[in-house]
Amino acid sequence: MKSDSGFKNLFVSNHPLILDKLSRLRDENTTHSDFRRLLEEISLLLFYEATAELPLGEQEVKTPLERTTGAKLKQEILLVPILRAGLGMMNGIFKIMPEARVGMVGVYRDEDNYKPVDYYNNLPDNLDRLETILLDPMLATGGSSKFAVDRIKEKGANNIKMIFIISSPEGVKALQKSHPNIKIYTAALDRQLNDQAYILPGLGDAGDRYFGS
Repeated sequence: MKSDSGFKNLFVSNHPLILDKLSRLRDENTTHSDFRRLLEEISLLLFYEATAELPLGEQEVKTPLERTTGAKLKQEILLVPILRAGLGMMNGIFKIMPEARVGMVGVYRDEDNYKPVDYYNNLPDNLDRLETILLDPMLATGGSSKFAVDRIKEKGANNIKMIFIISSPEGVKALQKSHPNIKIYTAALDRQLNDQAYILPGLGDAGDRYFGS
């Protein structure tokens, strides 16, 4: 990933597989079944990149021939999708890490004032012992993401990463103003928000396109 976007702790993917899939994800003619598959695949690949530096410990392994020393993650991973669209990203990541724990934050954007509205959260205790990864396809104004980070920090989380499919400069700036030390991983940093706070060029409403609604 590259971090020369002008924002500290923002990592924008330059992986050919991600960029190819992202073009198809943006296409208005992509069916919701293909959109679902592509979003899950991109999420899996971004998760792979975002976890490249997780701390490791050692564990003893007995192969069919002898005992040896292998690696083991030092902390469990907690996936926190922002409902509802974040569920699609979680489904993709489960394909390589079905053992991940899951917490959920339900927050939506009020379409009149673009402010976050909280309607649900379910998080495990002892978040300080977990590697927490927040999932949301779109980082637009940053309001919902900031709200979600506030909630998980209140529960004790201190090892937090965030994965988005597409981000806006406005959203990155707002999120980093409140939480400057959190690393953000994204497939694309788009141009800007429009008057309705949608990302341009974007891909439309990720939740509607994923669920076919």
